[in-house]
Formats: sequence, structure tokens, C-alpha cells
Amino acid sequence: MTTIDPYQYPSAVILGNGDFPQASLPLEVIDKAHTLVICDGAANHYVNTGKPFDIIIGDGDSIDDEIRKQYASRIILSSCQETNDQTKAVNYLADKGIDHIAIVGATGKRDDHTIGNISLLIEYFNNGITAFIYTDHGIFFPAKGDTTFATTPGQQISIFNFGATRMSAQGLKYPIRPFNNWWQGTLNEAIDNQCTIMADDTYLIYLANR
Repeated sequence: MTTIDPYQYPSAVILGNGDFPQASLPLEVIDKAHTLVICDGAANHYVNTGKPFDIIIGDGDSIDDEIRKQYASRIILSSCQETNDQTKAVNYLADKGIDHIAIVGATGKRDDHTIGNISLLIEYFNNGITAFIYTDHGIFFPAKGDTTFATTPGQQISIFNFGATRMSAQGLKYPIRPFNNWWQGTLNEAIDNQCTIMADDTYLIYLANR
């Protein structure tokens, strides 16, 4: 049995180029980051706030010339088109031995990018990296097998199946099964202070903000 507390967020944080967060939880994730990696599209806004960061990473086509010159030693450029900037940032942290990562700014602006960024959590997970996406509305995180996580009664929860042939739950209002379509796992609800998912493979959990 694995226990996950998504509110004990990782200290290594990636800031993506989606909508900059407005809600308190993702802003707190950024403010308390021990290591902050910025995808280059988000660099112009964040660097101008004067707040600390470690590295800017991406293909570099979105960085203002002044920022490019001022922070040249902290910019990592990669023109590879086989991965997006979020994955480049994840790989950078993974190369440093960091396998527990928070991502903010991954959603908004473009719906296709939002879906792509969220789905990548499963790819990272299959490569040994657990990444959480914090949005203004909730948290996405991957899991496998039997997993317990803290909830608040009435909290909205969705479970997206990625290969499980056996799936059930304790602490949810509605029963779950190994759904074959994503919508089928949406709009569930916590009825206790914790929820346990029992499954034989991988799935993605979404917790709406408490």
C-alpha cells in the first residue's frame, strides 16, 4: 500500500508557460520551492517579478533579449522538438537525481497543451518520476496499485484509468471500476478523510481544491 499526501508538495518546482496561477495553493508551491526551473515561455513574466529562480530551460525562442543576456549563465537551450519544455525541465531535474516534482502553470492558454501536459504525468511516472500538477482548481497526480491519500468529505475527485484491469475504491461516494473511457471516472466525491484506490496498474487522480 502506497500513501500519498499531495499537500506535502515537492520542493523541486517547474513553472510552465500556461496561465500563471492565481489561487493560494499553486502560488504557495512556487514561493516555497527549493529549486525552481522556469520553462522559457514563462521566463519573461516571472523574472520581472524579481523573485528567485534557478534555471530557465527551453528552445529559447520566447525569451526577451535583455533577459537572455542578463541570465545567460542560467539558461539551458534545447532545440529538440521531440519533447516539450515541460519535459525538458523534468528531464533536467531527473538528471540531478530529483524524482519528486511539482509543476505549476501547466494548464490554460491552449486546451491541447493542457491535455498533453497532464497526460505526460503518466509517461514520467512510468520512467520513475512522480510529478504533481497544481492548478487554480485542483491537483493531478499519478499512482499505481493500492494507494491511499488524504481527502475532505465532499471533495470532488476523478480517477482516470491508464491500463488497470482491476479497480475499486474505499472512501468514495460512487463505486469505480476499470473504466475504458476517461469521462466515466469523473465527478466522484470523497465521503471520508481518506480514500484508497485498489488497482492492478496505473491511473491518474484529480483532487479538486478543498
